[in-house]
Amino acid sequence: MDLSQFPPLNTPTRILLGPGPSTADPRILRAMATPLLGHLDPAFLQLMDRIQDLLRFTFETQNPFTLAVPGTGMAAMETAVANLVEPGDTVLVCSSGFFSLRIAEIARRNGGQVSVLQRPWGEVFTAEEVQAALEQTPAQIVGIVQAETSTGVLQPLDEIARVVHAQGGLLIADAVTSLGGVPVRVDAVGIDACYSCSQKCLGCPPGASPITFSPRAVEKINARSAPPPDWYLDAALLSRYWGSERAYHHTAPITMMYALYEGLRIAAEEGLEARFARHRQNAALLYGGLEALGLSLFVPAAIRLPSLTTVRIPAGVDDLTVRKRLLSEYNIEIGGGLGDLKGKIWRVGLMGFSSRPEYVVMLLGALQKLI
Repeated sequence: MDLSQFPPLNTPTRILLGPGPSTADPRILRAMATPLLGHLDPAFLQLMDRIQDLLRFTFETQNPFTLAVPGTGMAAMETAVANLVEPGDTVLVCSSGFFSLRIAEIARRNGGQVSVLQRPWGEVFTAEEVQAALEQTPAQIVGIVQAETSTGVLQPLDEIARVVHAQGGLLIADAVTSLGGVPVRVDAVGIDACYSCSQKCLGCPPGASPITFSPRAVEKINARSAPPPDWYLDAALLSRYWGSERAYHHTAPITMMYALYEGLRIAAEEGLEARFARHRQNAALLYGGLEALGLSLFVPAAIRLPSLTTVRIPAGVDDLTVRKRLLSEYNIEIGGGLGDLKGKIWRVGLMGFSSRPEYVVMLLGALQKLI
């Protein structure tokens, strides 16, 4: 074989300001160089326990069932939905963006009787709307996205959780673009299943995705009439590996667990409130700079997600041309729109290590020259 066709790995150094992944903290990259352990090595099992404790801290929960699913955030989404939804279960999905549609699709594939409460992309749901929908069509499971990556909306959940519980339901919340960047408050809000990912506000590579189930959700899982169809994402089996039994289930992604552990340590070291404030401050700097360039933001200020900003593409400006030039001339990546918003907005992520004032200034300076 002619190895000249396969040169040594030499990737460009990018500033990742898109919807994910975010730029990894150098400390996390160093942690990933740690020698491998076996997935049942006592030292690795101890690390798993520490990851669980740090995840509870970051989710702001006391849930015993809190762990990291091997895979990206979509694996965690599927774990949450597939374990709680049985054939015939009634499911309400609140949909105002791209990723809520995936919750609905996974619920359907697992035999759920799914109804969808829709709002235009870029808007939030009120508790009154959810209550009216549940009165019309009661649901055992309600799915909603707290931080909608496709629109940059931060959905309030407190009142909605109370409405869901009052009619006996369980609430699944997508915190993929919020965990570690904005408060999730699993216990205080009353979220029954909450999942996220490693590569956004936690600033790690993708591959180990946090998830937590409330005791009420665990009761539902344990009372299933049959195991979920996805063996690899079966919560009961995962809990036996992460729990005291330590029953073999899969070969854990050891290096990804090292990365997640260090990312969670960094979050705890910074402190959640300080971390949330940093994300808000850098987002505000971005908002002001974009508006000074004559650009308008897609989401009203009251419901903006600090970790991901959506900005309208001006008339006469080509989406792909600007993004390609940002990448080739400035080494900066931002994202384009999804679904209904394709070609209409840019998505700028300031997440984890990428939430830095110097990155904001660099992006604004580049945009000033390109638009």
